[in-house]
Amino acid sequence: MLRYTLLRLGLFVGCFAVLWGLVYVRVLPAGLGNSNLLWVMLLALVISAPLSFVLLRGPREAASVHVSQRVERARRNFDATASHEDAADDAARAAQS
Repeated sequence: MLRYTLLRLGLFVGCFAVLWGLVYVRVLPAGLGNSNLLWVMLLALVISAPLSFVLLRGPREAASVHVSQRVERARRNFDATASHEDAADDAARAAQS
């Protein structure tokens, strides 16, 4: 999961650096006034999102498998704990009767 997040962040930073360079050499238009940083960040976000969808498919699927395994393990632990509590509750009720 951390690997995918770092790869996604790296792709965004790479897009940002390339776009910043293109704005600096005036290939792309600069923003109005002090909005240049925001303009480049938004454009980098828009460009890096579809790139990450295509380029990071493998790490994203690995992260998805990892997350689903953790959820399934937590669900099994919850079910096991609930069954122990039910058994203890049933035993307490039987002792009261």
